[in-house]
Amino acid sequence: MKIKDITTCIEEIAPLNYAESFDNVGLLIGNYNTQVTGVLVTLDTLENIVDEAIEKKCNLIVSFHPIIFSGLKKLNGNNYVERVVLKAIKNDIAIYAMHTALDNSFQGVNAKICEILDLQNKKILIPQKNTIKKLTTYVPNNNAEEVRLALFNAGAGNIGNYDNCSYNTEGYGTYRGNENSNPTIGKKGILHKEEETFISVIFEKHNEKNILSALFSSHPYEEVAYDIVPLDNFNQEIGMGMIGELKTEKNELDFLNFLKKTMNAKGIKHSKLVGKPIKKVAVLGGSGSFAINNAIAANADIYVTSDIKYHEFYKAENKLIIADIGHYESEQFTKNLLVDILTKKFPNFAIILSNKNTNPIYYL
Repeated sequence: MKIKDITTCIEEIAPLNYAESFDNVGLLIGNYNTQVTGVLVTLDTLENIVDEAIEKKCNLIVSFHPIIFSGLKKLNGNNYVERVVLKAIKNDIAIYAMHTALDNSFQGVNAKICEILDLQNKKILIPQKNTIKKLTTYVPNNNAEEVRLALFNAGAGNIGNYDNCSYNTEGYGTYRGNENSNPTIGKKGILHKEEETFISVIFEKHNEKNILSALFSSHPYEEVAYDIVPLDNFNQEIGMGMIGELKTEKNELDFLNFLKKTMNAKGIKHSKLVGKPIKKVAVLGGSGSFAINNAIAANADIYVTSDIKYHEFYKAENKLIIADIGHYESEQFTKNLLVDILTKKFPNFAIILSNKNTNPIYYL
């Protein structure tokens, strides 16, 4: 098995196209064609994680956070990032990270928090824009069904809870091939008129290569006429944060105690209690101050996240509770999620959950 096989599995859940523009995701160290001896899954890649990989004979570390975030100008071992990179290269260990690609996945970081908190009816809190494209093409009527099915099988035509979605109308097309042409229908040098079906389907942008491959392989024409345009629609399956509902509402203190215990938090910083029961819960793993207003707009009773600054707690404005449970605490179950995904795909391969706690914050 090669590194590419492992990363392809992860990217089915968290396509790298949906990572935030500031992020650094993908294979940070190593070669996709390297044979894998074992996979160590971690939240962060530190020196002790590389040591653990060496001990457990894993030559691929799958890490949520990227160890290389901004550019490296030198590799002298003068800081923890450089030391990790040097040790990984020296011991032929590859490092792969997906970070915000997994944050933006409907099955990713925030879905795992919802699972841990047993939230129902979950939805993306901040759906991502510009992730959907539209393909239009023109096909001879006799071939329209074959082309439609090929596009659907490649992942086109999915809208929310519906699939095989398309718009079709019939008309006719004209063309005339020159002396170098080899028309499937008609003869070169002669103007041809063909009854055609106009087919329009949408698809998620990470599938574009597969969609075009399906179009070209199923379409009968030598030259395929098609258009692809980006859409401004929000994608309800991709985006930051989630909001869901408790099965049974809880009073504020009961929920905060439940949250502390369930998320293994050493303590919770929170805004003023507002005196109403908790039913709708918004969550966002990692630093989530940017989504406070989104949680309010979604009518959440509480917003669970981390890294909230002093003045940002004022933004609650008695409309909800802001609960800061800690950065590590909000993302700690992500590595369990990744192990579950990889183990289901590769049940007979060494997928190892790191036993190291990489939280850099300590409490008295």
